[in-house]
Amino acid sequence: MNRLAILIAASCIVLTSPSFAEVYELPPDGYDVVGAVSTITSRYEDTLIDIARRHGVGYQDIVRANPDVDVWLPGEGTEIVLPTRFVLPPGPRHGIVLNLAEYRLYYFPLTAPGEAATVMTYPISIGRMDWETPLGVTTVIAKARNPVWYPPQSVREEHAADGRALARVVPSGPDNPLGRFAMLLALPGYLIHGTNRPVGVGMRVTHGCIRMFPEDIQYLIHRVPIDTPVRIVNEPVKIGWFGDELVMEVHPLLETALPPASAGMPGDVLSGADPSGDAAAIEAIAEAENVIVAAAKNPLTYATEQFIAATNTHAGRLDWLRVEAMVERSDGIPAAVGRAIKNAATSAAPR
Repeated sequence: MNRLAILIAASCIVLTSPSFAEVYELPPDGYDVVGAVSTITSRYEDTLIDIARRHGVGYQDIVRANPDVDVWLPGEGTEIVLPTRFVLPPGPRHGIVLNLAEYRLYYFPLTAPGEAATVMTYPISIGRMDWETPLGVTTVIAKARNPVWYPPQSVREEHAADGRALARVVPSGPDNPLGRFAMLLALPGYLIHGTNRPVGVGMRVTHGCIRMFPEDIQYLIHRVPIDTPVRIVNEPVKIGWFGDELVMEVHPLLETALPPASAGMPGDVLSGADPSGDAAAIEAIAEAENVIVAAAKNPLTYATEQFIAATNTHAGRLDWLRVEAMVERSDGIPAAVGRAIKNAATSAAPR
């Protein structure tokens, strides 16, 4: 994919539509939480996917926050929870941070003198279990408008095996899966890009690249300079401070093994095609993502590590019953699980 001939300078990219993503002012010292959970009432014609896109959340975000609501027919007047409160990811608040476990991108832009520091956040799609998005640190090295796609041989072979020939070069246009805008990373072969099938945003459907809603990448690419650092992490559990409260956010662990054949994914999903609005295809992906296989760590191990990091200079105590309840739910909605303590040694041991 590293074809610089398709790339254009950032100055040529013109913003033509607004983004639905939220932009938050960075909280002061002692606060690591932005946004708020809210509710809306669905309209007759709504699906959960429609609502998610309008409010800057992805498929898994909206479904996990509303487990008892029908994805396709929520019904007029149904109360829908919008999971738009976030514990900021651990580590430096600079550049782009991709937290794969929560299917979310955070962008911390440079701040001009006299301006308030902000963070922008967007839902994303990530690599499937057989095409995992790698972890690590990289940079944005180029940006493109109306990119041409040069699919790697492995992807072409996969399509051929499924009976769907894929050309060596896919021109820009409505059939190009990269969408209208793309950012090339120094990590060879990987992009942050739009999509021509936005219904799949917030799911695990890509060949390793990061996909965004078309309006979000168009908004973001205009603001991200070349050489912006990109940090790719996998943090299913985040713990941070909100004043004297310790707040935790929990997402399901990302599996690193292929699901068994009995998971029932259709061939077009296994071959890397996004769902195009077909309910059965979308639900098959969601079911496959929830297949339980061996994980590298227990969720409580992640919680302990995050607690130790959060209380490195600010002592606190966790309510482990609340922690265990939140791990059980793993719905991505932050909640208080502990408080600050004074004149006491920090301890991660359950009490």
